[in-house]
Amino acid sequence: MLLAIAGLGACEQAEKLEDRFRDLTPYEAYQEKLVAAGLDSTALGRDWAAAGREAVEEPVAVDLPFEEEGYITSEDPGAVGYRVHIPRGRKLTFGVYLATDEGTRLFVDLFRVPDDEDDPLRPVFSSDSVGGIFEHEDPWREGDYILRLQPELLRGGTYRVVLTQEAQFAFPVEGYSMPSIQSFFGAPRDGGRRQHHGVDIFARRGTPVLAATAGTTYRVNDTRIGGKVVWVRDEQRDARFYYAHLDSQYVGNGVRVEAGDTLGFVGNTGNARTTPPHLHFGVYRRPGGAFDPFPFLDSPRGSLPEMTADLALLGAWVQPGNEGIRLRAAPGMRADVLMELDAGASLRVLGASGDWFRVRLPDGQGGYVAARLMDAEVAVADDGGDDGGGDDPGG
Repeated sequence: MLLAIAGLGACEQAEKLEDRFRDLTPYEAYQEKLVAAGLDSTALGRDWAAAGREAVEEPVAVDLPFEEEGYITSEDPGAVGYRVHIPRGRKLTFGVYLATDEGTRLFVDLFRVPDDEDDPLRPVFSSDSVGGIFEHEDPWREGDYILRLQPELLRGGTYRVVLTQEAQFAFPVEGYSMPSIQSFFGAPRDGGRRQHHGVDIFARRGTPVLAATAGTTYRVNDTRIGGKVVWVRDEQRDARFYYAHLDSQYVGNGVRVEAGDTLGFVGNTGNARTTPPHLHFGVYRRPGGAFDPFPFLDSPRGSLPEMTADLALLGAWVQPGNEGIRLRAAPGMRADVLMELDAGASLRVLGASGDWFRVRLPDGQGGYVAARLMDAEVAVADDGGDDGGGDDPGG
């Protein structure tokens, strides 16, 4: 464990060094163009830069999976930021889509929050496409990430963002899943003289054993302890994967495999000959040695909530249906309460997630309100916002 911590510390130092010499992100390059054109000193330019800073300094903390459809006005520069926590062993998938004028650039930036909050955010992904599906994984550590979406100056439109997390590794036994793991990492072996450096997945003899990741096979042989084994080297993750006690092997040395390819078949060879058939699956890397495979295989639970908020109200002004409705920091009844709203308050709808609206008050205060509690009769905003309309969403 100390080796693993030391390794992560070295990664932090290497990233700081890389930051000093890395290329500009598309967002940063665009900022420099605004400066060169003198637009950074205009009111709109200052507002655009401030919106980008606010999105990463005060992002909405959301639980995964998460989906939001939102609206960014072209005349009022805006940006949105979402903060998510990714446990070790998971990868983040984010889909971003923008419906606006052809050629509009949407800056999509993903930052890792450093362990030392005084350090700057670490850019790990940046794009200026019109959207798409993107993935990011940091296989050996957990952490918080901030996703920022911001269109270029004087552009806007309707966007949709979907944030999910997935297990980093494919399950290595065909037709089986997590309940089939019956012996766990760290369990004592040989009367406590050693520990179990993997997990045992029990399955019917002859069940295909599948590659958990892409890589190249090596040390495909027969050993006293592991019996018939296959090792796979994953160059991308700088890791090695150990598949042991196979009834037979399906591949030889030096074979390039993809996740899901057959490596062999479940058995009980080696020192497992007195146990029921199972696959011993291990994960190793330097530094750090053996890692517990369980969190890398465990798919997250949960599903996206049904979108029931009235999307026709995006960009419109609404009012609370009665007194005492709460403005929350994030969608959901467990989110922190920011304030209680008056029945006559004017709220501009900037996003929708499940049964929640993301809104902004005329004074700039933002948050989420239950969509079913909003009165769809549109209010005229104090800041001169234009009228909109829509059907009663059920409140």
